[in-house]
Amino acid sequence: MNNPLLLRIFPFLAWFPINSVLLRGDLIAGITGALVLVPKAMAYAQLSGLPVYFGLYVAFVPAILGALWGSSRQLSTGPVAIVSLMTAAAITPLAVPFSEEFIGLALLLALMVGVIQFTLGAVKLGTVVNFVSHPVILGFMNAAAVIIALSQLDMLLGIPKGRSDSFLYDIWEMFGYLPQTHLPTLAMSIFALALMLGLKKIPALSKLSVLIAVVVTILASALLDFEHKTQGKPEHIADATAQELVTAYAGTDKRVLEMSAEVTALAAQARQAHKAKDARAAADLEYTMEVYRLDIATLEAENKERMHAIRKLQFERAKADEKSAATLYVQGQVPPGVETDGRHWHIKKIEKGEVKLVGGGDVVGKIPSGLPSFRLPPLSLDAMLSLLSAAFIIALVAFMESISMAKALAAQTKQRLDPNQELIGQGLANIGGAFFQAYPACGSFTGSAINLQAGAKTGFAMVFNGLFVAVTLLFLTEFLYHLPKATLAVIILLAVTSLITPKALKHTWQASKFDGIVAGVTFAITLIAAPHLDKGILIGAGLAIILYLYRTMKPRVAQLGRFKDGTLRDIKVNPDLPTSPHIIAMRFDGSLYFANISYFEDTVLELIAAKPDAKYLLVVGDAINQLDASGEEVVHHLVERLREGGMEVVFSGLKKQILDVMRSTGLFELIGQNNIFATEDQAIAAIYERLGETARDDLFCAVPARA
Repeated sequence: MNNPLLLRIFPFLAWFPINSVLLRGDLIAGITGALVLVPKAMAYAQLSGLPVYFGLYVAFVPAILGALWGSSRQLSTGPVAIVSLMTAAAITPLAVPFSEEFIGLALLLALMVGVIQFTLGAVKLGTVVNFVSHPVILGFMNAAAVIIALSQLDMLLGIPKGRSDSFLYDIWEMFGYLPQTHLPTLAMSIFALALMLGLKKIPALSKLSVLIAVVVTILASALLDFEHKTQGKPEHIADATAQELVTAYAGTDKRVLEMSAEVTALAAQARQAHKAKDARAAADLEYTMEVYRLDIATLEAENKERMHAIRKLQFERAKADEKSAATLYVQGQVPPGVETDGRHWHIKKIEKGEVKLVGGGDVVGKIPSGLPSFRLPPLSLDAMLSLLSAAFIIALVAFMESISMAKALAAQTKQRLDPNQELIGQGLANIGGAFFQAYPACGSFTGSAINLQAGAKTGFAMVFNGLFVAVTLLFLTEFLYHLPKATLAVIILLAVTSLITPKALKHTWQASKFDGIVAGVTFAITLIAAPHLDKGILIGAGLAIILYLYRTMKPRVAQLGRFKDGTLRDIKVNPDLPTSPHIIAMRFDGSLYFANISYFEDTVLELIAAKPDAKYLLVVGDAINQLDASGEEVVHHLVERLREGGMEVVFSGLKKQILDVMRSTGLFELIGQNNIFATEDQAIAAIYERLGETARDDLFCAVPARA
């Protein structure tokens, strides 16, 4: 296939013709990758605040589209830990996890991420990711990995976890529930962890360690009757104080939902008023909405306090079938003669007046069988504006993770990589996935490595991978019912350990203190601002740019003397080097642009003040890469003023782009061809020829033979 336009539109045509040997290898690689991917996809969905089967949806349509329209032939597109966490962080302030509203916003977020990525790729702006430097990403990844690990503690221990605007506060609050640790859940977590780590040490089973652990813990969960859950009404609680607390929570929750629906309706009316240019009506509606929002915030704060108390309650339940209603007694308050089921229950959530209770380990539960149906994301302007900054950050972070892995693969396979085409591929993967119930996807490190190791040669491996996930959705979901969520938490925990890299942070500090500061600040801000992870990236990127400008505002300037081998060197490093009373020689190690041109001018004037009798200023310009309008203006005036004072400015080693600016602005003519040289030796020789007998004994003039 040699048609460039057709290959641009359908890059997967470059895979053809493909022989049966390669296709068989891709099939094996695809199935191998899918066996590992299925449990991880479910684990990452748990991390994102969505039902676990949404992870399988992300591993289906986006995986196939990313392979077909991407540039890398081995990159595995699907759910990953960082993007799953960022998805939850972006949507949690706007909706309750696992709710229909939350799911709708996740689909909208995937669509927005896809559109941003596709647009950047289509207009060939893949280099925009360079604004987010490596230290920023390093600090962010490490902080995100810590957040991910801590966020799984409730699943590992079987204890409640709150949800607020401060992740660290939620974790601190969760430590107060440690006495309520569910021992069977803790035992299952330890068992799954030991099983996975043990299997990884067996070469023949290491790749399938996660899958084997999943199968074993599913069987253990089913045989040991791990899951216990029931529900009831507030009136089933025997203790009057506890019943009043739960009833108040349910009533307030109902009121919040009603007021939220009212705000949504008022927002629609306000938009209509703005369109009709009825400013008074729009202002009245916005005022009413703001009052509602304040009332909602107050009610939510009240319910948060109530839930904190509710989570500390432990109940014993009158003996009855778990599907039937039964009286609930606060632990230790069971009346004499009442037989209980022998379990300790706690309230997991209160929803629409129903009290959901848990008395055992948490399992995945019923997973809808069948492929994801077509579903249009809710295209709400308010929601899009609320998600815009998060969508842009996720789009950049997801692409950086994808392109980093793709480059690593390309280095091994010697394949040509097109970053803009990869952006298009990732964009189409997210756009297509958004219409088939997928949250944001990106290139996976683990999946891609497995692809390469299993012998994948073309993107067909990921196509087969996606098809195997589809088979799982169609025929295998019922076997996943008893999968403990503790097992999924262990999978996540092991997956993110590789993202915690203190050695890399230390190396960054050793390489550059400025970059070390950027990485450290990004790490700290991401951790403190969680769940608002975008703040860490934005502040880190802003700090990196500010520190870069600060460094370039005062570049290194060296006054030069003649070294014994004939080279010109910095007299601050070598204070005994001979200099000349007739010449000031300086090297400027930076570009001449608006941020540092004043520093350049001040430095020149200081050097001249120290040698007022000098006749020549030699600027060694080998390190000057840029000359902007501000720089040209200052140099122009400096040359004129010094010439009027009896001093000539001579340049050496100027690059073509600097000379081009000088010629186009007339600066070249002002300086004069006779004052611009290719090397500093040529410049010095010409200057001393002009000085003649007055500089005969000048040691600076002597140029020893170089070895």
